[in-house]
Amino acid sequence: MAQLLVRDLDERVKERLRLRAAEHGRSMEAEAREILTDAVSPPRESVMHALRRAALAHDGVDDLMLPPRTELQRPVDLGA
Repeated sequence: MAQLLVRDLDERVKERLRLRAAEHGRSMEAEAREILTDAVSPPRESVMHALRRAALAHDGVDDLMLPPRTELQRPVDLGA
């Protein structure tokens, strides 16, 4: 594994890293690794984008057969 030395790190940044690491139950080194890994990883696809991509792969959803509505929804009587 490679090593990285960060020089001249602002003391406030180091303190915030220490606090963040403690919140996640990790060492400062492990927290810095996680931050760097997230920063350079490809963005994660949201569920919405995945569904949209899947729908577009099947020419959208216009051709879905939906049953006709035969009756309007009736309002709920809350006894007011």
